[in-house]
Amino acid sequence: MTLSRRQFTQLLTGGALTSLLPGLSDPDQAQRVARAIEQPSRIDGEVIDYFRRVLAEHYAADKMLGPLSLLRPVLAQIDVLDELRRGAGTRHAASLLQVLAQYAEMAGWLHQDLGELENAMHWTRRAAEWSQCAGDSQMSAYLLVRQSNIACLTDDHAAVVQLAGAARRDPDALEPKLDALAAQQQARGLAMLGELDECFTLLDQAAETLRDHPQVTRQHVPVYLHSYDLDTLQEQSAVCHRAAGRADILQAQIGKLPPQPHPRPRPPHGQTRRSRRPILPRRAEPRRPPGARGAGHRPSDRLCPHSPRTTDAGWRVARALA
Repeated sequence: MTLSRRQFTQLLTGGALTSLLPGLSDPDQAQRVARAIEQPSRIDGEVIDYFRRVLAEHYAADKMLGPLSLLRPVLAQIDVLDELRRGAGTRHAASLLQVLAQYAEMAGWLHQDLGELENAMHWTRRAAEWSQCAGDSQMSAYLLVRQSNIACLTDDHAAVVQLAGAARRDPDALEPKLDALAAQQQARGLAMLGELDECFTLLDQAAETLRDHPQVTRQHVPVYLHSYDLDTLQEQSAVCHRAAGRADILQAQIGKLPPQPHPRPRPPHGQTRRSRRPILPRRAEPRRPPGARGAGHRPSDRLCPHSPRTTDAGWRVARALA
């Protein structure tokens, strides 16, 4: 069943949609968003800022909730934002498109965390389209890295290198930490292709960049870059050292890990704790048909980064080498 715009706004102002559009307990705020949905030409900066705040709440919730809990409201909010985009004037178009790109990137990540790689790539490409229209060059480059990351999970290592390389085409215009992340991703693809000399050259360049730029240097960069640092790079480069047979370096990295955490009781399915920090990668398994995954299947524990539980993943490598 579909709702008319008027029915939607009636539900919104009546409080029936607070699970999909949280933070609207303030009647004035609810009325402002409802008026914008009813007449997109009346959208203003406060409405756009509201959706930015909701997205920030999703990032925080991603640390605690599974993707199934977040995917439905994120997709619903994309529908609302896209409807606003269709009717808004040129004054707010760029800001709306920028926020739409951020929501679509989040949707792509959630699908990836569920192991739904086709949907993950679809939403990441939609995000790339919207960020290009918004003129957001940093987000556009980051989304090439995200597409490279998803390609890694399908074992398309050539695409991993090509997409990450495209993100670095104009490194002087990039946030330095984003350039380092793209170089790391490109190196991972090269390692899988057996091109180890170039792989380690890129990892050295990424490490030098992160040493020189421990903090982000530009405003409005993708959220993940705030937590990306030299330690993360070293953890994430394990797959390259493994491909080169450098067990000594792997052991040295493992020695830097904090003590192994005590096991926690496993929460109900779909309610695992999440983090925007990446996981130490391991080789992807062949994708199974829908419904064939075991109860312990965790698609984010595969080869590539941008997945949770970094420290736990380090201990998995330690056990594998033991």
